[in-house]
Amino acid sequence: MACFANISLAPPDPILGLAEAFKADQSERKLNLGIGAYRTDEGLSKIFNVVQEAEDHFAQHPYPKDYLPIHGHAGFCELAAHVIFGSDSPAIANKSIASAQAVGGTGALRIAAAFIKRFLYSPSVFVSNPTWGNHIKIFEDAGLSVHKYPYYDSQRNALNMDGFLSALNNASEGSVVVLHACAHNPTGMDPTPEQWESICQLMIDRKLIPLFDSAYQGFADGDLDVDAGAIRLFARRMPELFVCQSFSKNLGLYGERLGCMHVMCADQETAGRVLSQVKPLIRAMYSNPPKHPAVLAHFVMSDPERARRWKKELSDITDRLRMLRRQLREAIERNGTPGDWSHVTTQIGMFSFTGLTPSQVKTMVNKYHVYMLSNGRISIAGLRAKDIDYLANAIHGAVTGGTSSL
Repeated sequence: MACFANISLAPPDPILGLAEAFKADQSERKLNLGIGAYRTDEGLSKIFNVVQEAEDHFAQHPYPKDYLPIHGHAGFCELAAHVIFGSDSPAIANKSIASAQAVGGTGALRIAAAFIKRFLYSPSVFVSNPTWGNHIKIFEDAGLSVHKYPYYDSQRNALNMDGFLSALNNASEGSVVVLHACAHNPTGMDPTPEQWESICQLMIDRKLIPLFDSAYQGFADGDLDVDAGAIRLFARRMPELFVCQSFSKNLGLYGERLGCMHVMCADQETAGRVLSQVKPLIRAMYSNPPKHPAVLAHFVMSDPERARRWKKELSDITDRLRMLRRQLREAIERNGTPGDWSHVTTQIGMFSFTGLTPSQVKTMVNKYHVYMLSNGRISIAGLRAKDIDYLANAIHGAVTGGTSSL
């Protein structure tokens, strides 16, 4: 009996599948602007100096390879909470945050999804339209009902604030709303501080539960504290919320899979009960998280001087991303490409939501060998200065339908 004979072939992941297509392309001019990973101007994965220092230290001073507890490295979890909530956070002082190390930001989201499904009375989850492609899969896989709220106005290349607030106003009490903490993926368009205030007040009034996905802290403004501003606003004004935190980007620990899931509660006693229920969920999924990335991150964050140098590296990276945005916009406008391209520099973070249509994206991939998502998102973080003119010319050719000066 062939038990598996009727299993159909699953479609490739839209991002990771794009990487495979890029590898197979034999063109010397090919560009991979699909995956959200920071690259140096040499096209190499960034190894933070402070992370390399940590690696060198532990190569000389090995640590025991014992299992971590189910909820992970306690020192790392504590410092991760300080990074996201702020050292002056009342919730930290009151010990009302339940924190658990996770297998990357994706793992943090999956733990949160399982907790929501098991313990919250309203299993509806709202995500932005558009959002990171894996959000919907994560929450649906946990058995949750996922709805979309308007976020981006493609006609104006701007935030659709009216649609956003209207959708939240119509959401059922107790619904969970997934919010991008900063550098929204894929649009690069964040609410202003005043707009965050309005969103927060509406969620208080409607009794909605925030779930912040913090994948890019340090990659928006270049300052960890500024990029955590929305989370800290909500934490001051609301009694309960989730934060799913990733260190893939801001410590360059992509393949190490380091994240943290925080549940801010009304008091310490509740936080203890919440953590006691999070642990069995983790135990059933993967038992306990990897030790090495938590040890590296703790080494960096626990020393004030190393933490200062880490923050300086983040600031330098963000300055470079802003420079690449300026240069790309200037090159596009210099070509006379039809349209308003100001959004290239008004958007922030690793990505630019170019506004290219799916058919134009196909031209970018098939004719110019520029690999990008079908929704028009490109990774500014994957761009090298020497490729800017080529990319701008490819965009011109895709938009005009003609030949570009390549």
